Amino acid sequence: MNSLNLLKVAEEFGAPLYVYDAEKISNQFKRLTKAFTGVGQLRLNYAAKALSNISILRLMNNLGTGLDTVSIQEVKLGLMAGFKPESIIYTPNGVSLEEIEEAAALGVQINIDNLSILEQFGSKHPDVPVCIRINPHVMAGGNSNISVGHIDSKFGISIHQIPHLLRIVDLTQMNINGIHMHTGSDILDIDVFLYASEILFETAKNFKNLDFIDFGSGFKVPYKEGDIQTNIEELGKKLTTRFNQFCEEYGKELTLAFEPGKFLVSEAGYFLAKVNVVKQTTSTVFASVDSGFNHLIRPMLYGAAHEIVNISNPKGRERYYSVVGYICETDTFGSNRRINEISEGDILCFKNAGAYCFTMSSNYNSRYRPAEVLWYKGKAHLIRERETFDDILRNQVDAKTLFEQPKAEAIK
Repeated sequence: MNSLNLLKVAEEFGAPLYVYDAEKISNQFKRLTKAFTGVGQLRLNYAAKALSNISILRLMNNLGTGLDTVSIQEVKLGLMAGFKPESIIYTPNGVSLEEIEEAAALGVQINIDNLSILEQFGSKHPDVPVCIRINPHVMAGGNSNISVGHIDSKFGISIHQIPHLLRIVDLTQMNINGIHMHTGSDILDIDVFLYASEILFETAKNFKNLDFIDFGSGFKVPYKEGDIQTNIEELGKKLTTRFNQFCEEYGKELTLAFEPGKFLVSEAGYFLAKVNVVKQTTSTVFASVDSGFNHLIRPMLYGAAHEIVNISNPKGRERYYSVVGYICETDTFGSNRRINEISEGDILCFKNAGAYCFTMSSNYNSRYRPAEVLWYKGKAHLIRERETFDDILRNQVDAKTLFEQPKAEAIK
């Protein structure tokens, strides 16, 4: 999308606003699919947690993705969006046995990541196909907040616990049809990922009736010009060769699965915010927008550096600004950024706002969550209405009757 189209969308729907480009999502899906054309059976399960709006899920279903879910609510959203149960994989962490049983009853693929639940579920439901999530103890990127394959991670069953895992499977006679890993986001070194894959292949040899091997995802996308990113084409070439070799050794053609989230939607997303105030201090020029970490928390939570562009004045001379929000906290989106000259009322565009942005928003400071728009075939379509004050109060119970005491009683 270009700045002119984004400005028109902001004029029509107001700000703050999330906008998603369907064509970019489609192109990313095609790019990933093309990189693995040498695989007989490829399945891309979109990670719903990245952006779970039901219209986005319908778009993914239309493209032909499966769905990776981490909660029973995401499972139900996926079913409402048209995904067939067998195309949904449910990979929770730290949930109750009851929630896993509820998901299994809906017919989705279960993925279990701890020995306790594995034993309980296998004892009660030995015939239900189960995938096992392995922790390969391999770090994907440099940020421990988004790398989940390291030895201290709460995710997955440690490779050092494989003997215990096999004992549970043997005693329960449960049906293991898949092996899974997820090293985390921002894969920087393909050779490190391939090393983790070898651990997964070695683990898979212990199970004779597998249907698929799920390699997770975490492909890094660029957040600024010249930024490093995962070389999908190189990974596709190398992993395809190794996967096909393993299938030949295994004696069966398996499905190679991934669960891309950020890779599909990050670059397709734009967050638009209006400048409320330009404030000059003794050392800094602040551009304060009508948003904060209630709408976009990633810069404050992860140190994510979203590119910020003044689409209202694209040809203005560049100055240094610290872009901040209206939340009563330190909510700095970017410090001392070179941005085309900003005036009050301008619209700033935050790029790479498709993944883990709206889905992590909140009502902090009793602010409203923003609207969402899908740019599809050259037109803007509203896919989430902006919240109102009624939404803030919707589930609150006003206890005013507790305090409506007669004056005489109140004095006592």
